[in-house]
Amino acid sequence: MSPEIHQTKDGSSTLYSSQFDQFYHNPNGAASESLYVFFETSGLNRYLKSAESLTILEIGFGTGLNFLLLLDLVKTYNLSIPIKFYSIEAFPIDPQVAEEINFSDHLKNPELNILLPEIFSELKSGINLIKPFDNLPIELHLFVGNFEDFTPENLYTDFIFHDPFSPDVNPELWTSEVFEKLYHWSSSEAMLTTYCAASKARGAMCAAGWHVAKTRGALGKREMTIASSSKEKLSDFKSVNEKLLAERYRNNDF
Repeated sequence: MSPEIHQTKDGSSTLYSSQFDQFYHNPNGAASESLYVFFETSGLNRYLKSAESLTILEIGFGTGLNFLLLLDLVKTYNLSIPIKFYSIEAFPIDPQVAEEINFSDHLKNPELNILLPEIFSELKSGINLIKPFDNLPIELHLFVGNFEDFTPENLYTDFIFHDPFSPDVNPELWTSEVFEKLYHWSSSEAMLTTYCAASKARGAMCAAGWHVAKTRGALGKREMTIASSSKEKLSDFKSVNEKLLAERYRNNDF
């Protein structure tokens, strides 16, 4: 069944998945939460203003919201640096559903919203390279399939958007094995952010070698999680007891 379209409280769209019995985004504000978690808290907004290149890896392409928000920033900042956006999606939505999704009110360049149906058209299993977008210097590498089948070569990402369904309904994307792969695909100062604050998810990150911290969550959520391959990158956040969480995870003590 196709997911149902809903309007969140900030006016942006989300979908409800009957398969996972969960919304794709926070019902209090899809765009607002994404901007806070993946662009502001991660430091990506600041990074873009001085970067010479950018590589992002997203787990869970969903509605394409995060990619659209990135396009909007690149156009707003008039960036010319090379940008690669990798994303993994096991269940891409239909182009007809994408036509009904609206993020325009949260884009400084609302005309970008019409690109969504084009992105979801004629997708095939495996990697789909899609470019250009409104003459912006971005390549979208959209992998249609399961995470375990994604085997990129020479991927060293600067930012990871960990945005699958929650550990309660999609636990296979919150394991230490997953976070070990993400660590292997990361640069020496990569930042990983997620809306999730579950101790077990943090334990999986710690067991995989990530440095992990927590900070205030978005839209009424008490906390979210931020991780990095560099401990210094987390100096502005509240650290967790990485050794204890890793040990608890390995002992299945959650």
